[in-house]
Amino acid sequence: MNSILITGCNRGLGLGLIKSFLSLSSPPRHIIATCRNIQQAEELNSLGKQHSNLHILQIDLKDVDKYDQFVLEVEAIVQDNGLNVLFNNAGVSPKSTRLNFTKSEDLIDTFVTNTVAPIMLTKAFVPLLKKAAEVNASLPMGPQKACIVNMSSILGSIAANTDGGLYAYRTSKAALNAATKSISLDLKPNQVMAVALHPGWVRTDMGGSKAPLSVDQSCDEMVQTVMQLNEKHNGGFLQFDGKELPW
Repeated sequence: MNSILITGCNRGLGLGLIKSFLSLSSPPRHIIATCRNIQQAEELNSLGKQHSNLHILQIDLKDVDKYDQFVLEVEAIVQDNGLNVLFNNAGVSPKSTRLNFTKSEDLIDTFVTNTVAPIMLTKAFVPLLKKAAEVNASLPMGPQKACIVNMSSILGSIAANTDGGLYAYRTSKAALNAATKSISLDLKPNQVMAVALHPGWVRTDMGGSKAPLSVDQSCDEMVQTVMQLNEKHNGGFLQFDGKELPW
């Protein structure tokens, strides 16, 4: 893999994914990490000083008008090789979980970050993803060619919902799953694949201290799963370890 772009890398799973990709025996030539405030991303900045293949770019993903300029910044890094993997990781989960506490502003804000931003960012990066697919035309579909990974959640599964609640988070992730499926169909003729990936229940600010998985465990397995993706996974909903999940 020549290049991967991961959003939301200042902490949690995003930062964990950066560490896991950097620790591969043959890491990507370019690992591009985004965060809203570079000055506050101390650990990410420290990694950037240690690894010349790690590029840290600042962007507020809610500011869709800045996407075109952001694509140009990424293109300056990957150049004529295009972008192999777009990993839409950034996400939020509001505290208003039950119906009687759900607020319209929480729904809207969560949808913008969890659903609208990944769709619009994917749209903006289609030219660079297509370029990577063309450059690697002799390779099979997968991350070595061109791939979009959308960080989803089992909480976005309608079939697996037995507890209710979590309206903003569940609906935004279910919508992201639907978008992932459409992207996988729309870009298949260009040999660009797309999958939705569930990281498991992880001990992060969002997952809480009772979660069974550490960030390192989840991210290491997700990276292995991503590296093994192929055409049969296109449009799928997978767990961190590659297990297929119910819609």
